[in-house]
Amino acid sequence: MRTKTKVVTAGAAALVVAGAAATVSVATGSDDQPLEGSQLERATAAALAHTGEGLVVESEVGDGAASYEVEVRLDDGSVVEVQLDERFDVIGDAIDDDGNEGSDDDEGTGDDA
Repeated sequence: MRTKTKVVTAGAAALVVAGAAATVSVATGSDDQPLEGSQLERATAAALAHTGEGLVVESEVGDGAASYEVEVRLDDGSVVEVQLDERFDVIGDAIDDDGNEGSDDDEGTGDDA
């Protein structure tokens, strides 16, 4: 009888953990799948080669046209999202406004006199 109780208790605990993980995902609205292992290494190398500098702050399996997406924080504090195809070739990039909240600098406007 004790073995049956332990199995039921372990099963209930597993359901609680799974339910909590699902709740966090739904609550944050995030279903992003971070890159790992060789995918992370290859995507990081491609993104940093493209930006020429910076620190990778986030990576994920892409949605839409990109197979992979890597966010790179540049030395000036701005964040660039680099989109990669399935061969880890760059297919696009964009300034990530989410990673650069509160920044109103005018660098790169060409107004240097």
